[in-house]
Amino acid sequence: MTDREKADGKAVPQGGEKQGAGRFDGIGPLLLVWSGQAVSLVGSAVLRFAFIIEVWSTGEQASAVTALSLCAVLPQALFSPFAGAIIDRIRKRSALQIADAGGILAVGLLALVHFFGGGLEPWQVYPATVLLGISAAFQLPALTAAVPLLVRKDQLGRANGLLAGARSAAGICGPALGGVMIALSGIGTVLVIDLVSYAFALIGVRVVRMRGDKVPEGAGAPRTKITAEAVEGMRYLFRQASLRDMTVNFCVVNLVMVFGFAVVQPMVLLRSGNGALAAVNSAIGLGGVVGGLVMAAWGGPRNRGRGMMLGILGMCLSAQIGMSLVGGVVGWCAAMLVGAALMTVVNASMQSIVQTKVPHEWQGRVFGAVMFLSQISGPLAMAFSGPLADGLFEPQAADGTGIFVLLGPLFGDAPGSGMAGMLFLAGVAGLAVALWGLASRSIRDIDVLLPDVGTDPDADGGTERKGGEKDDAVRA
Repeated sequence: MTDREKADGKAVPQGGEKQGAGRFDGIGPLLLVWSGQAVSLVGSAVLRFAFIIEVWSTGEQASAVTALSLCAVLPQALFSPFAGAIIDRIRKRSALQIADAGGILAVGLLALVHFFGGGLEPWQVYPATVLLGISAAFQLPALTAAVPLLVRKDQLGRANGLLAGARSAAGICGPALGGVMIALSGIGTVLVIDLVSYAFALIGVRVVRMRGDKVPEGAGAPRTKITAEAVEGMRYLFRQASLRDMTVNFCVVNLVMVFGFAVVQPMVLLRSGNGALAAVNSAIGLGGVVGGLVMAAWGGPRNRGRGMMLGILGMCLSAQIGMSLVGGVVGWCAAMLVGAALMTVVNASMQSIVQTKVPHEWQGRVFGAVMFLSQISGPLAMAFSGPLADGLFEPQAADGTGIFVLLGPLFGDAPGSGMAGMLFLAGVAGLAVALWGLASRSIRDIDVLLPDVGTDPDADGGTERKGGEKDDAVRA
């Protein structure tokens, strides 16, 4: 019996640790993939920051920045179910290569336009961001589904923490390098850096060997359409009450939190300029690194459902309510650092839940469905937050009218006060959603209610009772 089992007095859902095996033994293949992806993520973060500066320079409108975010997130959300279906048809290694090749294609086309087309126009940033969003729709489900092929089951939380930390580390380097590159040499150098970084990612994927990575059985037989397979992923997710409730909760959390987060960048730009934005983005990256290192050493909360909801509570209190109330770069950086660290723990825990509760042959489709359902609310929030900031909240804050009759004493009437009020309201709504998750037993006790793969799930994804009776959904 493991230490965790002794502490709980029962079997561990996350179990699988071999007797005598060290916490980081056998993690070398993951580190090969991780190193390539880390370099690629830095390059992409540099380009992303450069894109923000490009569109902000056209008129200093929050709607322009949120539109850019929308171009990145909406394609990723819409294409994720189809990407998941494709990932389940092929080797995970091949799926990762497709994602990296898609990034090279998008950035390469943009580089050709810049160097041979007389320079890059600000409007061209938007379609390029759409292409990169489609590429990202393949990358995250493929990488998350590949993790169980690279590490032991008991190392999943640590592995997810390392990968999340790499994404956050890019947030530290990206804004700083992006600001320097734009100031010294323009966006052309940034495009070249990103192309080279994608090449490093491809090398990392090509070198590693994934145990058990093979074309699924029946690959040569007639198949249903990609759309039908994407729908199957949704159906599998909704057959499991705990997975369904967790995903719906994440969908609502994203809706209210993205509504606030979408105006953080324009709020900081309006109040303090490019240097402050680079510092805040770097703090977000540092927080993610801290969270990733904590997850890598810790492995995650024992009760992952309760841990996720408490993490969301902390995110809302720090990165939204705290961010809206504090003033100055130091306060903003501190608030976002804490929120980003907690976000890493939340996301890594959610990913390890799906990795341990869903059969491997379903993980591409299920991760695609989770990404779609949890992220589709984000673009909706982004579409409204920018125009509402420019046309409603900022004017009301300046005039002391509307909701700012109440919020005015908290946020004042200076430029950016309206967006700070939006962030505060989003944080309050996020607290309510997190409390709903804590009150729901199907989410809070997901590790107890839903068995790990290999414990006693039947072939169709339901659970099998001792008497042989099957139940398609684990009910709270």
